[in-house]
Amino acid sequence: MKRIGVFVCHCGLNIAETVDIKKVVEVISKHPSVAHVVDYTYMCSDPGQDMIKKAIVEKKLDGVIVAACSPTLHEITFRNAVASAGLNPYQFENANIREQCSWVHKDKKTATEKAIEIIKSMIEKLKLNQSLTAINIPITKKALVIGGGISGMQAALDIANSGYEVVLVEKTSSIGGRMSQLSETFPTLDCASCILTPKTVEVGHHPNIKLLTYSEVEGVEGYIGNFKVKIRRKSAFVDWDKCTGCGLCSEKCPTKVPSEFERYMGPRKAIYIPFPQAVPKKPIIDSENCIYFKTGKCRLCEKQCPTGAIDYDQKEKFIEENVGVIIVATGYDLLSKENVGEYGYGKYKDVIDGLQFERLLSASGPTSGEIKRPSDGKIPKEVVFVQCVGSRDPEHGMPYCSKFCCMYTAKHALLYKHAVHDGQVYVFYIDIRSGGKGYEEFVQRAIENEKILYLRGKVSRIFQDDRDDGKLIVWGVDTLTGKKIEIAADMVVLAMAAVPNVGVKELAKKLKISTDAHGFITEAHPKLRPLETLTAGIYLTGCAQGPKDIPETVAQASGAAARAITILSKPELELDPLIAAVDEEICTGCGVCVEVCAYKARELNEITKIAEVNEALCVGCGACISACPSNASIHKNFTKKQILRMIEEVI
Repeated sequence: MKRIGVFVCHCGLNIAETVDIKKVVEVISKHPSVAHVVDYTYMCSDPGQDMIKKAIVEKKLDGVIVAACSPTLHEITFRNAVASAGLNPYQFENANIREQCSWVHKDKKTATEKAIEIIKSMIEKLKLNQSLTAINIPITKKALVIGGGISGMQAALDIANSGYEVVLVEKTSSIGGRMSQLSETFPTLDCASCILTPKTVEVGHHPNIKLLTYSEVEGVEGYIGNFKVKIRRKSAFVDWDKCTGCGLCSEKCPTKVPSEFERYMGPRKAIYIPFPQAVPKKPIIDSENCIYFKTGKCRLCEKQCPTGAIDYDQKEKFIEENVGVIIVATGYDLLSKENVGEYGYGKYKDVIDGLQFERLLSASGPTSGEIKRPSDGKIPKEVVFVQCVGSRDPEHGMPYCSKFCCMYTAKHALLYKHAVHDGQVYVFYIDIRSGGKGYEEFVQRAIENEKILYLRGKVSRIFQDDRDDGKLIVWGVDTLTGKKIEIAADMVVLAMAAVPNVGVKELAKKLKISTDAHGFITEAHPKLRPLETLTAGIYLTGCAQGPKDIPETVAQASGAAARAITILSKPELELDPLIAAVDEEICTGCGVCVEVCAYKARELNEITKIAEVNEALCVGCGACISACPSNASIHKNFTKKQILRMIEEVI
């Protein structure tokens, strides 16, 4: 029989206020399997852990139960403590008498009785626990970063600068992401290109970074430390190894179509480089608009290319990479204009979104930095900015706050006043959220120094008055005065909700990670594991998780890189052995467990027809155990016999 020690934590008043600790100790001390029981104010503290270590040695304990908070918080802490005293860490159990007991009860007698039963049930479980050892697996010392925006670039650089190889995959033809479309950044008004370009150049030339632009992840197999990734490199119809980026091909191309990078406010050619500072500075051919691909004629770009880089027959190719960790940095898009029909977005040319206004402000934009109306090229003298368009709107848009809209609207208004001194600015807002260093001061600068008129209220409708030079009539309300407002504006700028990047849900399926109701990638724990997904070895950063500004995105990218490096820096990876196993004597080889395993951790041995577990892939979810018709699937240290003993004890 095991000699079990029970250590009851007060957790300050979190447990002790609702649970009679003395009564618990008194009852548990009489249990025949308990050799030692004691209570302490904070068992997770150093004195509390020392108490456990000392008792293991002096009382010759071969099993330990700590009755405290959730194992999510301190299970590893206590496992390490018992291991340092020479006891197998899997001879420790955590009895949760806080979240499952003291926090959900008000009656002290009821809570105390329940705490006693929880501890007794864990004693029954511990009596049948096996002494397990960690699973050791090799690690591929290479990382994959998906997404080449500021978040993905920062993560890639941090890992590469630590001496590890990185494969950076970006679906467009250049890295830079949304930040490359910005004019200036708040609250310092730094030129976005000036602070971004050094990063893109460093990524493009880093010896440890393999840059795969115009590429997408096609499939992922394997597990932490040993992922096998299939990457599809799309056809650019240009041999980038031969191309020098001279631009002659684009100059001579006769086709002009609206540019995606310019948010469709300026033209690009059918063969093009998206923006002047693109990395790599290599063109791609838009086969849907290219005259040659449509009619079989033209080929002017081929005739002009001095290096013979044009290759109309180029096929997409597939690349396989073995990596140890994956970081997802897929960024964001803006809510579709179809969601805000009442504002005329998509109907009236002078109703634009925030990113379109960024391109008007940019020196490399379609108007070379001059603010002009898209409809007629005139300078707008009255501009209305509308915040929270599609954000905080559960009925027509998204229920969440998009976080950075208040700040970029203040930036837009301020930069407009710098460019058009006699212009008038109106900002409709619900409330102003400026939580960041220097952010509130920046907003106050816009309001007080530039005399920008902030109107607290929502806009109900925007329509065009054809009798008044195409003015846009904005109907709204000022909730502070209770008055209706009508403004005849030359331009309206909508702060659209930030939504997940297109294709993230499909990517999440390939990676076997979760997304929330809105499509953002779900973190393992919002407070304790905000950089990890529920799939071991896959991390997330930036707006892939939810809307973030640039400083927060960069900080999180470095955090995700640090988490990845903790894996890559180990000689071997130790995995938790609390996973599924197979009793070969009673396995019938039916294959049901293989079908239900969401992690592909099961397969049938072709010779023996017995189910086998890939220990590195198994996460111990229990799906195979509940599905197995012959009871051959078992969970280590959580067998059906243990569960039944626990239930019998409780009832």
